[in-house]
Amino acid sequence: MPIATLVHDAQWALWLVVLLSLPVLGVAALVGFVVAAFQAASQIQDPTISHLPRLIVVVAALAIVGPWMGHAIGEFAERMFAAPR
Repeated sequence: MPIATLVHDAQWALWLVVLLSLPVLGVAALVGFVVAAFQAASQIQDPTISHLPRLIVVVAALAIVGPWMGHAIGEFAERMFAAPR
């Protein structure tokens, strides 16, 4: 396998990781910001309040975008296994 092909495939794999992780990380960051603002406004500093909503939203986001993520990973794997050697 030529080095250029290997580098291209590795770059594509890294971009795929970034692309697949952004929706879930973005939702978690947004919910974390909203909960932090709520805690600052209400002066409630219970750790459960900061973790539980984020956990629920991340699980929901994974349930929603999970099929798309699986399809993207499957396409990448299919292309890697079908690549000429």
